[in-house]
Formats: sequence, structure tokens, C-alpha cells
Amino acid sequence: QETTPALPPLLERRVRQRQPTVSVLKSKLKQGVTCSVPRVRSTLTGFFPVVKWLPKYKLREYVWGDVMSGVIVGIILVPQAIAYCLLAGVEPIYGLYTSFYANIIYFLMGTSRHVSVGIFSLMSLMVGQVVDREVFLAGFDLNDDFKASALPDVFNGSIDTNLTAGKLHTVELMGQQCGKECYAISIAAAVTFLAGIYQVMMAVFRLGFVSVYLSAPMLDGFATGASFTILTVQAKYLLGLKIPRHQGYGTVVVTWINIFANIHKTNLCDLITSAICISILVAGKEIQERYKDRLKIPLPTELVVVAGATLASHFGELNSLYGSSVSGHIPTGFIPPQVPRFGLMSRVALDAIPLAVISFAFTVSLSEMFAKKNGYTVRPNQEMLAIGCCNIIPSFFHCFTTSAALAKTMVKDSTGCQTQVSSLISAMVVLLVLLFFAPFFYALQKCVLACIIIVSLRGALRKFKDVPAKWRASRNDAIVWLVAMSATALISVELGLLVGIVFSMMCIIYKTQNPKVSLLGRAKDSDLYEDMDEYKNLMPPPRVQVFRFQAPLYFANKDTFLKSLYKAVGVEPFLEMTKRRKAEKKAKEMSLKQAKANGDKNNGEVVIGLVKRELEFHTIVLDCAAIPFIDSTGMATLKGLVKEYKEIGACILLASCNTSVIDTLQKGQFFGKDDKDMSSLLFHTVHTAVLYANSTFAALERSEDSVV
Repeated sequence: QETTPALPPLLERRVRQRQPTVSVLKSKLKQGVTCSVPRVRSTLTGFFPVVKWLPKYKLREYVWGDVMSGVIVGIILVPQAIAYCLLAGVEPIYGLYTSFYANIIYFLMGTSRHVSVGIFSLMSLMVGQVVDREVFLAGFDLNDDFKASALPDVFNGSIDTNLTAGKLHTVELMGQQCGKECYAISIAAAVTFLAGIYQVMMAVFRLGFVSVYLSAPMLDGFATGASFTILTVQAKYLLGLKIPRHQGYGTVVVTWINIFANIHKTNLCDLITSAICISILVAGKEIQERYKDRLKIPLPTELVVVAGATLASHFGELNSLYGSSVSGHIPTGFIPPQVPRFGLMSRVALDAIPLAVISFAFTVSLSEMFAKKNGYTVRPNQEMLAIGCCNIIPSFFHCFTTSAALAKTMVKDSTGCQTQVSSLISAMVVLLVLLFFAPFFYALQKCVLACIIIVSLRGALRKFKDVPAKWRASRNDAIVWLVAMSATALISVELGLLVGIVFSMMCIIYKTQNPKVSLLGRAKDSDLYEDMDEYKNLMPPPRVQVFRFQAPLYFANKDTFLKSLYKAVGVEPFLEMTKRRKAEKKAKEMSLKQAKANGDKNNGEVVIGLVKRELEFHTIVLDCAAIPFIDSTGMATLKGLVKEYKEIGACILLASCNTSVIDTLQKGQFFGKDDKDMSSLLFHTVHTAVLYANSTFAALERSEDSVV
């Protein structure tokens, strides 16, 4: 009898030879240390993208849009820079410094054409919480306003907290006495320097993937919860109350309790000013949104309010007559640079971590969003390096932590911004204020600055409108948003971030631990198999159970996999074996009784043979198409399944496995030594596995019948 030649397999794996690890490391090291002119040029343009795009700048095409957007953002930036210093717990001059230096550094190092980097409410709040805590621990009275005369103390140095007795409380830094303002900016600069160092380290070690764990719903919820905290912290300024910022957890709740407890001390002048300013600012925003198609440039409502309120406060003598709290003296010019206080860094090392992560996450997400909108690409790693340098370098110039800001970025985009030349123009606007106009803000009331901050939160607080739509689209995302928002608002900003990250990751783990499982049926006479619960007119293959598990099979969900499989097919091997042993024992007892009666010794064996044919199926086909990977625990689970079901007369076959799953199974010798059982256990499609199962079982039945 002639044997037919074996057909070649339909799919054949490629043989891949991995290079030795040592040779790979050697080649990478050689590539890393080589130096040449093209390499130096590419490194320079990599670190400073401005070197690449500025020589190609199309003056006639770009200049008008860049100048317009730069001036408009600069005009918006000045009042915000002064206002957000209330959140950061430092003097207004440092907000102007921060905006100036951050814009220039990002102009040199950023890869986004539209992102506006500078002072940001959330960063200011997080810095302010650290500053207030450390100022309080150093023994300063948080009720006291900063003294303008303390400004020269900013030159003083590093760490000791030797408190001096006297009328004005001071702290010794680098051998000189440092007042409250000096200590506050020292803390802010130290935490900013560390945040920048963390960001640069993340860029060097290419840890940009960390941001993927900050999901959009979590970040949205975190920003909304932080907006509640910002609103709460600023509420006392609207009423003119002298309440120190609460230290510790529950800032929102405790602060509102304190506000209502002191409501009788409200300064009517501040209250009336706040009501007028909020009305004008909200009206301006509403007009801007309603007629945004007709208005080519945004209304400078904030600047108008600041200018009007400053004039009213100055000529009305609101500070001296009514005790209204004002910004105070804002000096012109620059303070000489000062090395950040390294001695203070051990106190704020942990606080800098959430600052670094959030600053990077907002910057990269905004840069990628606007790059996609305008049809170009950004480099996330370079963005992280750029924002790191926007924190490290300015920390030597008495600045605090910066980030990309959504509102100002949207203004840049809508006013015709083409390149980061607009950031340079914005920096020049801030420079003009720093050199000439800063003293004119002396009489500006703090309640006006608080109004600017609170009205800017409208966008974040409006997110509550989207909760029902979020719930309908994805309950999981809506729950993540609510948890992150609640934790941030009710506990603290830092813990809210941690709770949001942990909870969103737990939701993912929960999904993999409780995935969708299904039994598959065949569509008429085709080779298509699908979920019988989801599709109509599907027929299960006779005496074959096709089971689909839609998650990775790993240590955390192996029990879920086994339970769902047992439940779906209706047979648990251990219980089945127990039942059979009981039946066998009972059958033996019956056979012994009958043997005593009529001497028939084979009756027991006949009964046992009947017990072994109880199963409604002879094969379980595992559809592995939705299993992206398995680990050693998952592989051991599959091995145990094959063994357990074999003992009760059922076979386990695998179908539609991807190559990574196959490789893991091969390494664990799932298919036996030298993969000898691979062709009888693994199939490319469910249909081929079902056909093989039926043909094998039919052949087995024929052989048993012939033996009988």
C-alpha cells in the first residue's frame, strides 16, 4: 500500500535567532560613545529644537499670528501670574518671574508649536500647600501678610531652623536671618528644583510611559477636585477674612467650617468689590463664548478688571479707610540668582514627586492634543526634558513649578499662533511689567486676584454636566472620575492623585479578573464560531464545548478562569471523579451482593463501565484568540486542566493562540518533550479543532466497537 506524501503545514513559524546580549550591549555602547560632527549637530537640535525650526521661520506667513497671540497671552498672563501667587503662598513678583523664564526656556527646548507653558493654577495650589506647611512648621504666623521690607532677605541661604526671639520672627538660612517671604520662596524654589530633576531623570531613563497610568477620566476628576480646593482656598479673600490655610487633610471641609464660623467678620468693601469683579469677569467670558466666531481676539476682561480695580482702590484709599487687603509693593527689575536651598530639599523630596508627574502629564497631553489638531508631531521625551528645564533653571531665579496651561494654549491656538515665537513675545510683555509697570499694582486688592482665579475654574467645574454622559458611555470611567474628584476635594490633592491612580489601576485589574466568558456556537454550515448569548441562530457543535476567555491568563485570574470554565461546561473534574468513585464503590457493593446471590463476578465491571460514559461532551476547545498572554501560573493551570479532564474521559484542545502564548507553552513543555503532541493539542482555528475532535472521537468509538 502506497503512502501519500505529507502536505506542508499551512502556517510555519519563522526561525528567529536572537543576538547574544553581550554583543547587543557592546554595539549600543559603541554607538553611544562615538562622537562626530553629524552626531553633535543632531544632539544639539534634539536638545534645542529651536535651532532646527527658527532658521526656516516664514516671516511674512507666521509673524502676524505669533505677535498677536503672544501679546494677547502676555496680557492674560500678567494678572494671572500675580493672582496665582495667592495660591502658591509667595509674593506676586515671583509669579511674574516664573512666567518670564518658563516661556523663554520652552521657546528654546519645546517641540510643540502651540503649548503655553507658565504659571498654572493646579501647580500653584500644590506648591502653596507645601509652602504653607513648611512656613507653619518653621514657626511663622500664617495670618501675617508678607512684609515688603523682607525682599532683600531672598539672598540668604540654606537650612537651619534656629528660631530667633524678637518682634519679627526669622529663620537662620546660611548664617543669615531669613524672614517669612524669604523662607516661603526658598521652599517653593527647592520643591521646583527637585520636580525638575525628577522630570529630567524620567526623560534620561525614558520613563515617559509613566503618564499612561494617568488615564483621562482620572486626570479630569483630579483637576475638578483640585478646582474645589482652589475655590475653597480663595473664598476667604472674597470676603476679606483673615483665616490661615488649613494644614493636613480635609482642607475643603475645614476651611468652609472656618469661613462660616467667621462670616460675621466679613469685610464689606472686599465683598462688594468681589461681587462687581465676578459679575464683569463672568459676563466677559459669556460674551466671549457666545460670540467667539465674530470676535477674532479674546476680550482682555481680566486686564480691564485689574486696571479698573487698581485705580478704584488707589483713589478710593480702600486699604487705609476700609482695611481691604492689597497686593502691596511689587518691585521692578530682577533679583540676582540664588542656588536653591539644598538643605530644605530633604523636607520636600516626596512633595516634588506628584508635582513632577502632574506637570509632565498635563504638558505632554496638551502638546500631543494640539499637535494632532494642527497636523504635526511632538516628542514626548523632549517635552519632559523641556518642562524639567523649565523648572530646574528658573528655580535659581526664585520661581516655582510650571506646566502647560489649557486655557492659555487654547487662546494661542485660536489667535493664529504658528510657532513658539509667540512665547517669546509673551515673555517680552511680562518683562515690560517687570521693568516698568509692576509698582502700579500696589493698590490691587487681593479679592480681585481671587475673583480672577475663581472665574478661571469655570471650565473645570462645568465637568459635572458631563457626568451623566460619562456614565452612559462608560460606567467604569465615570466611577474613576467620581472617586478621583471626591478624594482630591475631600482628603487632599496629593492623596487624591494617589487614590485616583490606584483606583483606576484596580479597575483594570478587576476587569482582567472578571472578564467576559462565553460558550461558542457555529453559524449554520460555515466555519464561523461566535458567542451564543450574543448572536442568534448559532448551534453548539455536537458533543464539543467551545469556551472563550477574554482576558490574559495569569496568576491573578486563574481561579476565575477555572470557575467560569467549570460553570460553562457544567462539569468540574474533581467533583466528577468524586461522584464516580462513590458510584464505583456503590456498584462494587451491589456486584458483591449479587455475586453472593448468583455467582456472577463480572456484573460490577459492567456497571462501572456504564458510569464512565456519563459526560455530554468528549472535548473542550479553548478559543484563545482573546488571550493576549499567559504566565507560568496560567500555563500550569492549562496543564492541570488537560490532566484533570483526561482522567474523566474528556480532551482539551487549544485554538487561535497568538505566537507569544504558543512560545510560553512551548517553553513550559505543555506539548510534551520536543513538542511531540503539538499537532494534536494546538489548532489555528476553532473549526479545525472541532473537526479534529469529532474525527478522533469517531475513530476511537469505531476501534472500541471493533474490540467489543
